[in-house]
Amino acid sequence: MLENHIAAFDRRFAFASATALPEIVAIGPADFADAFDRAMAEELAEVEAIANAPGEPGFDDTILALERSGRTLSRVASLFYALAGAETSDALQAVEREVSPKLSRHGSAISLNPALFARIDALHERRAALALTPEQLRLLERVHGGFLRSGARLQGPHRERFADLNARLAELGTRFSQNVLADERAYARPVARADLAGLPAFLVSAMADAASERGLEDHAVTLSRSVIVPFLQFCPDKALRAEVFTAWSRRGENEGPTDNRPVLAEILRLRAEKARLLGFVSFADYKLDDTMAKTPDAVETLLRGVWEKARERAEADAGVLARLAAEAGDDAPLGPADWRYYAEKRRRAEFAIDESALKSYFQLDRMIEAAFDVATRLFGLRFRALPEAVAWHPDARVWQVLDADGAPRGLFVGDYFARSSKRSGAWMSALRSQHKLDGGQRPVIYNVCNFAKPAAGEPALLSVDDAKTLFHEFGHALHGLLSNVTYPSLAGTAVARDFVELPSQLFEHWLTVPAILKAHALHAETGEPLPQAEVAKLKAAATFDAGFATVEFTSSALVDIVLHRQGEAPADPAAREAEILASLGMPAAITMRHRSPHFAHIFSGDGYSAGYYSYMWSEVLDADAFEAFEETGDAFDPATARRLRENVYAAGNSADPAGLYAAFRGRAPDPQAMMRKRGFAA
Repeated sequence: MLENHIAAFDRRFAFASATALPEIVAIGPADFADAFDRAMAEELAEVEAIANAPGEPGFDDTILALERSGRTLSRVASLFYALAGAETSDALQAVEREVSPKLSRHGSAISLNPALFARIDALHERRAALALTPEQLRLLERVHGGFLRSGARLQGPHRERFADLNARLAELGTRFSQNVLADERAYARPVARADLAGLPAFLVSAMADAASERGLEDHAVTLSRSVIVPFLQFCPDKALRAEVFTAWSRRGENEGPTDNRPVLAEILRLRAEKARLLGFVSFADYKLDDTMAKTPDAVETLLRGVWEKARERAEADAGVLARLAAEAGDDAPLGPADWRYYAEKRRRAEFAIDESALKSYFQLDRMIEAAFDVATRLFGLRFRALPEAVAWHPDARVWQVLDADGAPRGLFVGDYFARSSKRSGAWMSALRSQHKLDGGQRPVIYNVCNFAKPAAGEPALLSVDDAKTLFHEFGHALHGLLSNVTYPSLAGTAVARDFVELPSQLFEHWLTVPAILKAHALHAETGEPLPQAEVAKLKAAATFDAGFATVEFTSSALVDIVLHRQGEAPADPAAREAEILASLGMPAAITMRHRSPHFAHIFSGDGYSAGYYSYMWSEVLDADAFEAFEETGDAFDPATARRLRENVYAAGNSADPAGLYAAFRGRAPDPQAMMRKRGFAA
């Protein structure tokens, strides 16, 4: 019986107490496949009851009823996708390939239900007469807009085609992501002990662990960013750097079953068709219509306004690095595999910053404590370790989160080390989101990162960039943990894509606040705090290599928006990518941060498609927002922190993002704040 099966699954997934996670590892792939089918059937029955309810539709029997529907499916999916990202297997990947198009068709069956939309549309028509609260009105408008964007007004064969497109796109996105992971898992370049000269101890240790995990002797370079980036910084062997960099840049672009080039070509073609069905000129127009930016022109204006200054800075820096290479006897043209190596030498020469020595002050455990400390100082949160709690892998740790008054706020899971069963990158998600409906529920939020794991008994050391990643993802986590809304659909990070990065990017600023460095940037061996002279160097070098970083990012964002704003998708996306870069005058010594065949942000799903720009859009907000604290002279100013919590971290999608920001700041953001932050302001 359906009810018995769901009840059994509920017991297995139940949060037995405020400090216990479900028995995630006890649920097998076959269990998930069956639970998905049954949970989808349950939700469809709930939706049919709403769509066919007698009488005139009301907010409670339509919108509120929809908010209550699909809870079992939400629980199944949240668990499954936590495992699929952080602890996958061949069996789980097979289920993922099977279930992705099913979930898409399930969503289409709801959004294309004519009787259901008729009720929602009728409510929206008379919304002014319903005496709704502001949050209820926001929910009604978001639900109505979501149905429109999901094809609710399409008729006849167009409705069927729309559902087919979504199902195929879901299938292709899963394939794209799994192909990238397969290329990453397959690559482990052995490095003999004799070839480790010049590499710092932390990197040698990480390479030893990477080799051990894959059953190799000695050491290995993998395509994990936390291994390959420092390898490119410190490896003196030019040919070896080039070999490894080529493997990194060609993920998803290798002949054979993991080749993503035909996959992304089909994705672009189907996305363009989907947009046309909905009456939009391009997929970019469709995606941006529901964001702060609104139009592709607004996005390109932002990106191109930064591009020329960044490219000019990068070209000047390339000349300096080429001279350093020539002085070292390398007369070949500076290439992408060389930039990080010579930039590291330049940083040491100009700022006396030794990245390998600096890492000794940025221990993983200390940086976790630092992030918690900032959350305590800003928002009064406290964190209590739960060593007895079990997640999906022994490396994943669990904390109970408490409010200032000691009341439970939720749980936080941190899974920090790279492994072959985990997709690359770093992210935040939820096993359970906050809401106040029917007694409400507390959030269970997790962060996943891919830091290099040290040898047994040694501390995990982070680069400054790694530490910023940790702070970034924890900023997202706080957005989920501090959520304080009534309705599930408006909770936490369910906001416009170009606003969602504000809480995460803003939180990065507190990593280098002097009080935080003094308390937590402690040497791994001596326990001494990072010397003030080193802090001063970090501040002086804050915009070092900003040309490279900005060109690397902005080129990716421009390729993304240009590929998606074409009414007709390019037949050969790789050739079109090359054309776009040539038209920009892309520096020869820099490549895109994410080349299209492994650009998972925009092709493994459509979350960031035509939206990679949003990191820069949000940077305008985060730079301006942190200046609000600087203007008070206190990085933890209580009044500013209260406004930040209320209007940004706690507000979810309960109001328009521009209005929320203005409520925090007292005005719209200053666009020049980002230029000042990056050192490009006049």
